[in-house]
Amino acid sequence: MVWEDKMITNGEPEDDPLDTVRQKCEAAEHCVHTRERLEQCETRVGSRSATEEECTEELFDFLHARDHCVAHKLFHSVK
Repeated sequence: MVWEDKMITNGEPEDDPLDTVRQKCEAAEHCVHTRERLEQCETRVGSRSATEEECTEELFDFLHARDHCVAHKLFHSVK
């Protein structure tokens, strides 16, 4: 929280390397596949008026795939 306040008060922050790496990883083949599964689930759940189905598993699969990719690439981007 303090770090975010400093970013705001000290002017424009530089690009966040974490966000940059996340965007690159989301374009990776495995992440694209898990994102498609998540979007299909959201579409399916959104089209039904009464359902107990949630897309928690698909969301966790996507986040796990993206974060796994990020973990391998992030520290190459940090100064």
